[in-house]
Amino acid sequence: MQMRVNTALVLGTLLASAVLRAGGGTPSKALLVLSKTDRTLSIVDPVSLTVIASMPSGPDPHEVVASADGKFAYISNYGGGAYNTITVVDLVEQKTLPAVDLGPLRGPHGLVFAGGKVWFTAEAAKAIGSYDPATKKVDWVLGTGQNRTHMIYVSEDLKRIVTSNVSSATMTIIEKSAGGGRGGGPGRGPGGPPQADWDETVVAVGRGAEGFDVSPDGKEIWAANAQDGTISIL
Repeated sequence: MQMRVNTALVLGTLLASAVLRAGGGTPSKALLVLSKTDRTLSIVDPVSLTVIASMPSGPDPHEVVASADGKFAYISNYGGGAYNTITVVDLVEQKTLPAVDLGPLRGPHGLVFAGGKVWFTAEAAKAIGSYDPATKKVDWVLGTGQNRTHMIYVSEDLKRIVTSNVSSATMTIIEKSAGGGRGGGPGRGPGGPPQADWDETVVAVGRGAEGFDVSPDGKEIWAANAQDGTISIL
């Protein structure tokens, strides 16, 4: 399986992810490392293993993803559903910016940067959403109806989304419907046509489905079932 650059590696209390293309004091290729206990994001040179800089990550940081241009990092502040923020870090200036307030979308966890937006799960709200850095607003929300919607995948064309749902022991495959919808959606331009509706297919997998990956051809999903000690292939 080919791993995506926004897939987090968990090691003790550290999570690392994302290859960057930032300038300034940040190396052209760098590793982002979260420390839950210290509540920091560190920029690490993967060649020399030198910590270039460390910035506040917000409370209980769980996942981190970099913007496509490598200039910003977005960190989910999870808290088991107690928190509702995404911390933003300027990787060029190496400083923490004001956090994104998600309001009732509590328990943000999984993150993906696609189509110029930050896509996230909100476990306590049983929902997913997208945040637009250009407008600084959450511009789209969709409920999953599943317990602990945990990690998220978004296809490059933004037409397919996959989530793992830990406590429901399911995977949700969300696809744009061929039929028209009245509401707007991700990628809709000013004055543009309304986006399609979304179809959700819920598939039962093993207990504790958490991390997963999608094959490079987009035809298979491999889900790790933490409680069962198994892998489900869809």
